Amino acid sequence: MTYLLGVDTGGTYTDAVIIDEAADRVIASAKALTSRPDLAIGVGGAIDAAIADAQVDPADIAMVSLSTTLATNALVEGQGGRIALVAIGFGDGELARAGLTDALRGDPVIRLAGGHNHAGGEVAALDLAQLKDALAALDAGITGFAVAASFATRNPAHEIAVRDMIRDATGKPASCSHELSQALGGPKRALTAVLNARLIGMLDRLITACESHLNAVGISARLMVVRGDGALVSADIAREKPIETILSGPAASIAGASWLTGETDALVSDIGGTTTDVCLLRNGRPKIDPQGARVGPFRTMVEAVAMRTTGLGGDSEVHVVDGLDGGLRLGPRRLMPISLAAHQYPDLVHAALDRGLAQDIPASDGGQFIIPLWAEMPVGLDAREQTIAGRLQDGPLRLGHAVQSRMEGPALARLVGRGLVMMAGVTPSDASHMLGLVDAWDKEAAEKALTLFARRRTGAGTRLAASGEALARDIIDQLTAQTVDCLLQAGFAEDDQEWPDPAALAQHPLTKAGLDRHQGVIQMQMSLGVPVIGLGASASTYYGAVGKRLGTRMVLPEHGGVANAIGAVVGQVRMHATGTVTSAGEGAFAVHLPDGPKTYADRDEALGVLEAALRSEAEGLVRASGVEEIRFSVARDISEITVESRAMFIEATLRVEASGRPRIAHGGSD
Repeated sequence: MTYLLGVDTGGTYTDAVIIDEAADRVIASAKALTSRPDLAIGVGGAIDAAIADAQVDPADIAMVSLSTTLATNALVEGQGGRIALVAIGFGDGELARAGLTDALRGDPVIRLAGGHNHAGGEVAALDLAQLKDALAALDAGITGFAVAASFATRNPAHEIAVRDMIRDATGKPASCSHELSQALGGPKRALTAVLNARLIGMLDRLITACESHLNAVGISARLMVVRGDGALVSADIAREKPIETILSGPAASIAGASWLTGETDALVSDIGGTTTDVCLLRNGRPKIDPQGARVGPFRTMVEAVAMRTTGLGGDSEVHVVDGLDGGLRLGPRRLMPISLAAHQYPDLVHAALDRGLAQDIPASDGGQFIIPLWAEMPVGLDAREQTIAGRLQDGPLRLGHAVQSRMEGPALARLVGRGLVMMAGVTPSDASHMLGLVDAWDKEAAEKALTLFARRRTGAGTRLAASGEALARDIIDQLTAQTVDCLLQAGFAEDDQEWPDPAALAQHPLTKAGLDRHQGVIQMQMSLGVPVIGLGASASTYYGAVGKRLGTRMVLPEHGGVANAIGAVVGQVRMHATGTVTSAGEGAFAVHLPDGPKTYADRDEALGVLEAALRSEAEGLVRASGVEEIRFSVARDISEITVESRAMFIEATLRVEASGRPRIAHGGSD
């Protein structure tokens, strides 16, 4: 017998599913809490439970594939390692574009002269001595580097030289912008490289955790990782380009939704602990975003499914809206639910909540807690960060004990942003526990926390809610409202009408009146014209009300809670290589190759040389991912103008895609 193992690591849960390849059906699934800082605990727990449930021999598992929302969550929440950007040949104005300043979050920038022009010629010499001095001056907290040079897609020589020096001098990973995208647009490529560098350590820890456990239990099959466009890649490629795994979990969920339901036209909405991801399924396939994946505030150059990702999930932070009327808002930051924190640290959480409930006026920290996520004391912290980390050396603390002055608040935010600590507080998961909708963790702690939270005052001076139970219902209602808003925005954005400003339309009074089925002098009705496939562990808890509000059929498939893990093993490997041919004048055609441009006198010869090089590159990538039977497709985009009745060549872009299923191991060997 041959089996496939899919693993998905999300912000709250790690899922594992085993599929019988011959019968094409799920035979077992399991969940374990995603564990930090040691991801191996959660990965191993989910895998072991799925194998035990399926009662299969680990040696009979022929392929393992991993999807994850960790990269997506990190970008939405502003987390990741501390990096340095080496910018070659860029001016200050260019580096301020494309959201690069926000993405850097104050991390250092090393500016070097150099770079190339549109034709691939060197603009200025590269000063590696200056780079060497700048590297020596950096602090020890830098975890990786991003390297971006002007027109590196036309000649990557300066990026390659800088990357090699960084690796030799520091031993730390360096991400080159030309390796992540062949498109023009230096600032946007630099942004993509920055985000990639920030994610490398996180994804490497996850892949290492998975590989280590597979070896420990006797699974020798190849490990694949789901890319953001739904394709599978080898673990080694994913390690080098973790940015390509943003929207990996959502992309896998789309494949899983189609496999589970057979629906061909639907909105797929996947709710996790941190985000809600919405995508349109048309004719059984998701659309690829032509502008590059957008996650949170960042638009990257990474190919991915056209997914709308919102910081809304079962573990979203609950905020009180300023103003006289108060009200609630959820997200975008993920908290550890109080019910889970109490499950893991019962003495600390219950004692603090009991003290809070015994007081007439709630404490300013509102019953929140700080959980350290490091195995060893982190390096590269400033004085205030070190002070907070020192207090947390012996374990979690109440927020008011971990942060003891207003001046320390920004330091805590930086520690959260780097993924070194996590806050615990009231979330929709706690509301669900109090209302009896779920029973996974500590219901009593959820009741105490919600009761305490309900005592907060609105701008009008009244209590936020009459009781903890009333607050819990308000939180669930708010999650429904924000989910409806996500789906309406996606519906307007994907509609054939091409409506302007989908976000504003989703909030428009006429839209709300239509959803209310207003019947007056004006009669109104609005609904989605396609069904919604609800995925995620909590979809069955929340999405019934969502479907009713939107007037559409809600599809909640069996195994929908592990759709990401299912989608991880039903996809194909697809790799592509892209290159350009430019012309500096009649009879001069420059082919832009990784080792620099080469000029040919004949247009067709130049195009042939480029296609052969791209075919070889794409083939090497898919073979490295275990594909033996390869299919190729070639797309040419040739720009020409007519001058005095003669065609004049301007530029050509070629894209070669190679695809196929990875080789399935048999008999316990790869």
